[in-house]
Amino acid sequence: MKSEKFFLVYLAVLVGLVGFVFVSCSETSDEWDPYYSWESRNANWFVEVADSAHKAIDAAKKQYGNDWEEHCQWRMFKSLQRSVDIQGPLTDSIICKIVKKGEGTNQIKFSDYVLIHYRGWLMPSEYVSADNTVRETKSVVFSQSYYGSFNPATAAPVEMYVGGTTEGFQTALQYMVEGDEWLVYIPQQLAYKDQTNEAVPAYSTLKFLINVVGVYEDADDVPDWK
Repeated sequence: MKSEKFFLVYLAVLVGLVGFVFVSCSETSDEWDPYYSWESRNANWFVEVADSAHKAIDAAKKQYGNDWEEHCQWRMFKSLQRSVDIQGPLTDSIICKIVKKGEGTNQIKFSDYVLIHYRGWLMPSEYVSADNTVRETKSVVFSQSYYGSFNPATAAPVEMYVGGTTEGFQTALQYMVEGDEWLVYIPQQLAYKDQTNEAVPAYSTLKFLINVVGVYEDADDVPDWK
């Protein structure tokens, strides 16, 4: 009887492992697919980041009261394109972690132009080497304004029109000031939704590191970077 029970448990575990390999690999080959269950995994990742932010914010509020923002790096901001009168789902908001506070005094406006340094990542996923011998969990960079380690002495910022960026990105910018450096997590609903955009697969939650160099009311005011 014990051997039969052991066999059934073993069989269940084996079936589970086979199922994992099946959903994690391409349907047409044995190659590893880092984008398996991409929509649900990205949704879960955003919830996990939001949970970490909520816990940090709640702890800061409990300890510091109205002064909590001075003691907590995390922020959550509802999209400025969504109604303030309706609570809405979690994915109506972006999550931000303040890396460095800038010296600017005026928040950026929708109609402004900005000079920024940025790097954007997809969610962490497991990638396999071409010879299928090395597996590594990493976040792939899909877009950036500089390469390698950031060096402000050599990196050239890029110009952007705030209103021309995605809903989540423009929301983040409009809460920032010159000199701010933030990590920003944007749900797919405020990014590219169900559309593939160059190196960004559909349904991707996006992570950005954004550093605001300058803010300008008109495109003609943006200086040439030297």
